This record gives sequence, structure tokens and C-alpha cells, in this order.
Amino acid sequence: MNNKKNVSAVDEVLPFSQMFILGLQHVLAMCAGAVAVPLMVGNAVSLSQEEIIFLINADLFVAGIATLIQSLGLTKHIGAKIPMVEGTSFATVNAMVAIGGTYKGDSITAITTILGAVFISGLFCFLMAPYWGKLIKFFPKVVTGTVITIIGLSLIPVAVRWSAGNNMGSADFASTKNIFMALFVMCTILFFYKYLKGIWGSLAILLGLFIGTIVSAIFGMADFSMVVKASWININMPFHFGIPRFDISAIISLVLVMVVIMTEATGNIIAIHEMTGKELNSDSLSKGLRADGLSTMIASIFNTFPHTAFAQNVGLVNLTGIKSRYVVATSGCILFVLGLFPKMGAIVTSIPYPVLGGAGFAMFGMVVSGGIKSLGSVEFNGTKNGIIVAISIGLSLIPLAVPEFYHHFPKWVNTLFHSGITTGSLCAIILNLFFNYKDTVKNEKQNQAI
Repeated sequence: MNNKKNVSAVDEVLPFSQMFILGLQHVLAMCAGAVAVPLMVGNAVSLSQEEIIFLINADLFVAGIATLIQSLGLTKHIGAKIPMVEGTSFATVNAMVAIGGTYKGDSITAITTILGAVFISGLFCFLMAPYWGKLIKFFPKVVTGTVITIIGLSLIPVAVRWSAGNNMGSADFASTKNIFMALFVMCTILFFYKYLKGIWGSLAILLGLFIGTIVSAIFGMADFSMVVKASWININMPFHFGIPRFDISAIISLVLVMVVIMTEATGNIIAIHEMTGKELNSDSLSKGLRADGLSTMIASIFNTFPHTAFAQNVGLVNLTGIKSRYVVATSGCILFVLGLFPKMGAIVTSIPYPVLGGAGFAMFGMVVSGGIKSLGSVEFNGTKNGIIVAISIGLSLIPLAVPEFYHHFPKWVNTLFHSGITTGSLCAIILNLFFNYKDTVKNEKQNQAI
């Protein structure tokens, strides 16, 4: 699709109609995740239904701003200029719910304390970005391929849960109609992916979501009550809930979580660079993390939570083969508009979870595929790389297999390692240093000589 040989796939500008529909596909793929965090936190701190809807709109609004910063760049030091959609991080939910739980009966104090901690954690990420970027030398192919694979494997259970209906406490969780709907959507996507050519083939996910939503509505599986409740226009004013409160224990809790988010973001930034063929260095990693830090500070001001890369959209880039950052920038514009017009956002967020689950298998599976592809260029014969990959992936699956595994450890251990991505990434880095330290030092000296 790139007719200009001097323009990279990342910098390619497609016709507006194509960018809009491809951008919309990214938005539909990430909206369930985008609304889940404000829903959980809003309910945890006992906000009213109207305030929770406000939180959802605030999240979409800031997700649009964050995506534009990351894809287009704000300055030459902020934004990696890659096709990466941003949204609220699931990694922060437990910490924010715990913070809110200390202020039971006072929802405003709870939410302002959370937002104060969000701002400081974003500042921490922004200031740490240049130092974190220097860690790129510890990410050779064996580490990056392992991390990308782990990200995909960690997401597969999300697709499974979505396919079953997402809410384990509901009466129809894992019902046959939910599972068959997910299978129907997955098969629809596979059909379109095989038989549609060109731009239409790249829209297989969008078409699958659209058809799946229509079919689920026919069978009474779609809930559009949020559309009725949502207002037509929403003005997201700064500090809607009041001036943020800065509580030291809440700040420490979210700063610890921010380390987890930065680790996951590093994996996603590496994955995007691998998929697009764009050169990755310490500077580009720093730019990407600075964008996350700045977006998180903006999120605090505009009444929402930490923002970082959405891995499902990383998989979508790999699945469609569309690498243009301007497509993702269009997604950012759509998200921004959805945040201003709540009814539009409510329509998008009404896609049933089983429909999203069917698409999730394709999107998340493609992240795994990208990791396997990266590992394909790693030398295993005569090296210790095989054991690095084996142990790292094995340990990363602990939180997925037994979520309570770390519950008897100190709270900070549970905070850091409840994410399999963090566990596996740190393990891959440490084992690579243990087995390949001499090679790492040698390569670093060669790079300095160059």
C-alpha cells in the first residue's frame, strides 16, 4: 500500500477514508478495556451512576490525547511516533481500589486521593524515562522475543474471560450462547481474513465486531442501557472532583505500580518496533515512556487514571499489517470526540463481551505470533538461550495459573509480581545477564566504538 519508496510504512499517510475506518477498528478493539477501569474504580469508591459515566468519558477523552501524543509526538523528546494506541492500564486497578477503600463513605476524598497519586506516578515515569531508556542494552533478541511472547500469553486469558461473558458472578457466565457467539465472531473474522483482499482484508476485525454486535442484539445479548443514560455532550473540566490530594502511602503504592506499567510499556514499545521494522534505541524508548508519563499527569488533571499502551492494539497492528502511525493518530481523534459526545461513546462501549472475546483470540494471538517470529532469529544451538526462554515464560504463567500465588508475601511483592509480564520480563533480563553477560558487555563496547 506504500507507493512512495522513500516513505517508511510507519510514516505512510493513507487516504482519509481508509485511515478513518482503520482507526475506528482500533477504537472498537480497545473500548472494552478502556471503560473497564473507570467502571471498577468508580464503583469501588461508590460514585453515582452519572459520575461513573463521566469517568468513562474522561477516560476516552484522555486516551485520545495520549494516543495523539504517542503517535505524532509532542516535541522531539516526547512521543515515540509509532502506531500505538493508549488507554488506562489494568495494572493500576487493585492499587486504586485499595486506596479508595481507605476512605469508605467519602467518595470525593477517595477519588481526589487516587488522582493525586496518579499525578505523582506520572511525574515519576516522566522523570525516570531517560534512565529507563538506557536499559535497552539489556534487551537483545532473546529477551525481546520472550517479552513479546509473554505479553501475548498474558492476554489470552482476557479473551477467554470475555468470551465467557467477562463477569464470573453473572448467571450466564460461560453459557453456551456466549461461547457460541465468541466462536461465531472468531470464524467470521477468519472468513474475512482469508477471502477479502487489500484494505478490506485489513478490516476483518472491524467487520467481525460489527456483524457480531448486530447478531448479538438480535438474540438479546447486547445491553444499550448506557446509551439511554448517557448525555449528548460532556465537557471534561480539569479537577472535576476537586484539587487532588497527595497522600504518601497512596503515592508509594501507585509509584510501585508505575514500575510495572513501565516494564509492560517497554515490552509493547519493543513489540511495535519489531513489527514495523523501525529502529529501536534508548532514545526512542525514552520518548515513548515520557509520553506515558506526561499522559498520566494529564489524565490526573482531567479526572482519569494512568495511561499506557494497549496490547490488543499491538496485536491488531500485526494482524492487519497496517503500520502507519497516522492511522493510530486517527484513532486518537475518534477517541477524543467520543469523550466529548457520551452517547457515541456509549454505543461503542455496548459491544458485548463475547463479541470482543472472539476478536480477542485473533488480536492477542498475533502478539504471541510476533514474539515467536522474533525468537525465530535467536541462536539456540550451543547457547543457553533456550533455558532463558523456558524459565521466563514458565514463571510468567504463575499469576495466570494461580492468581493468589503471592498473597502471603509482603504487599509490595504482590503489587510488582501479580503481573506475569513483569515477572517474565525481569526473569528474562536477569537470566540473559547471568548466561550472556560477557556477550552483552562485548556488544556494548562495540557500539561505543562505532
